[in-house]
Amino acid sequence: MIPGLYIHIPFCLSKCHYCNFYSETSLKDLSSYTQALVGEMALYKQHFKKFDTVYFGGGTPSILKAEEVADILRSIKHYFSLSDDSEITIEANPGDLHPEFLKSLRDEGVNRLNIGVQSFDDDILDFLGRRHSSRDAVHAIETTYNEGFTNTGLDLIYGIPGQNMKEWMETLAMAVSFKPEHISCYQLTIEANTQIGKRLGRGEITLPDEDLQYDFFMKTSESLEDEGYIHYEISNFARETKFISRHNSKYWNHTPYLGLGPSAHSFSGNTRWWNHASTDRYLDNIKKGKSPLEDTENLDIKSLRMEAFFLGLRTAKGINLQDFNNRFNYDLVAEKGDVLAKLEGSGLIEIADGHIVPTRSGFALADSLALI
Repeated sequence: MIPGLYIHIPFCLSKCHYCNFYSETSLKDLSSYTQALVGEMALYKQHFKKFDTVYFGGGTPSILKAEEVADILRSIKHYFSLSDDSEITIEANPGDLHPEFLKSLRDEGVNRLNIGVQSFDDDILDFLGRRHSSRDAVHAIETTYNEGFTNTGLDLIYGIPGQNMKEWMETLAMAVSFKPEHISCYQLTIEANTQIGKRLGRGEITLPDEDLQYDFFMKTSESLEDEGYIHYEISNFARETKFISRHNSKYWNHTPYLGLGPSAHSFSGNTRWWNHASTDRYLDNIKKGKSPLEDTENLDIKSLRMEAFFLGLRTAKGINLQDFNNRFNYDLVAEKGDVLAKLEGSGLIEIADGHIVPTRSGFALADSLALI
């Protein structure tokens, strides 16, 4: 298994009202930060040799200049090796995708875009605190294809306070009209320390009830599959198998990955580790030649097994029973047969051809399935 490389860009021009990822709105350290990333690469050159995916996440990676992206990619190739067919993705805000920027990215080897559209409804975009409009989103998508990108993903959010099914389906239909290669549909998750979380805590807004949230999920899956998309993971849909996110798939099958930047997580073997969620501490540590490590977790065989089970039920591939037994010396059918039979009888999973596969209803209740 060839590892993947994640590059965290912890800078945004403004903070979205729902965002709980580590980022900051001051850009004063941006130039120093891109240089510090190179310093962290040097710390791992003996531990990771080759990658076949690179993912620029954030934050807002598209606030980088194209030459800064190019410099980071050149440094990656200096310290590590990249497969010839590497998937190189950058997350982007629609307001940043101008023709010259896109052309430069493509020339430098970026071959996949993930555009944070979230909605085509301006009232919802305002509620979410997005800095782009629906018009910006449409223009960005059209410009992306005009500039020759052939692997483009759109990120959307549903289950927003006050949103009804008609509004959501209109956004979904607009997204499908562009025939993107990939669509991610995330149910809004609210954390207490975000602006929306604080409003929820004060009782100013309410979330859709569980029945409506379930309906959002089921209608989304049905509609996109009717349009020919493959529902390959709870929140993710690909127009063809070749457009399944190779990088994100590594997170779901315990493939090693290295994360660079503040708050970035890494995994290899049975070890997970993560960096300080502070740009200041990150820059200071790298300047001193120290690892910006916050903590490390060593997973025992039981923890790895539980994770593999949980993650498997989040994907359309499900769990290969023989592979699971070979890896963990654990026969799921023998150990959990009664419970699995009940889940199958309830229409939440299917057991056939040596696999446990979640149904659409099982996808919707995947967090509950993982408790068995």
